[in-house]
Order: sequence, then structure tokens, then C-alpha cells
Amino acid sequence: MNKDGQIQALEKKVTDLISGDPDLFLVEIRIKPTNNIKVFIDGNQGVSIERLVQFNRRLYRQLEEEGMYPDGDFSLELSSPGLDEPLKLHRQYIKNIGRYVEVTDLQGGKTEGKLLSADEGNIVVEEIKGKGKKQEVIQHSIPFSAIKATRIQVKF
Repeated sequence: MNKDGQIQALEKKVTDLISGDPDLFLVEIRIKPTNNIKVFIDGNQGVSIERLVQFNRRLYRQLEEEGMYPDGDFSLELSSPGLDEPLKLHRQYIKNIGRYVEVTDLQGGKTEGKLLSADEGNIVVEEIKGKGKKQEVIQHSIPFSAIKATRIQVKF
């Protein structure tokens, strides 16, 4: 089975595995040439480590029993996408409304600000420039088709 076929088979297994909890959703599956499988699951309210451990054990057992990797020649990691992972799905944008983001467009330009909204076609990011009396608030409407990557920014 080729890599795309493996990913599709794993997507089905993971979707079935988390189907009992509509709050959870599959973000991405990556397979390295060494058969290191990384599965990213998120939830509207996040996902606990305990739940990820349960899913990992069940999925690992399924893969072993079905012989998807005949010699047991694979490793499996389930996690939620960390802050270093860009947002990929519309549900992630919805979940992160109110947080600060950095949006990189297809030309490499960056917009930083607070994510105000996300609909099917665009996101709205509020950028604040300047300080005091010279402060300017700009709302950028950015179409998803123009976004290369969006990352959450941690502000202290």
C-alpha cells in the first residue's frame, strides 16, 4: 500500500475511533519513510492527554491485529497540534477566535493581530499599530485562499 493509501486507511480508523465524541476532530496524519506515524487530533475544548493515550493504545492494537505493517515495523504518536503547528482546518480557526495569530500570505507577507472571526471564506484579524494617541486599529479580512500559514501567538 502506498503512502496516500496508508494515510486514507488511517484517517478512516482514527475517524471511527473518535466518532463517539463529536467535540474531537482529526487534523492531520503524517507518515515518515521510517513508518513513524504522527496523528494530530484536536477538539473544540482541546483534548486531554488521557484521551490521547486511550486512542493511541486502541489504534496501535488495531494496526498490529490487522497487520498493516507486517513486521511490526512502525511507531505511532498521537497528540494535539502544538503551538508550533499551523492551523489547518476551519474548526481550528473557530476554536481560536479571540487569540493572537500570525498569518503568512502566499507572497510571504505577515499580518499579526487578534483573530476576530472566521467564516467559510475568510478570517478577520484585528491589528493594532502605534501607541497612545497615534494608535490605529485595522481590521484585515483575509481569504483562506490567500493564506499560506496561520500560527497562534502567545502574548504575555
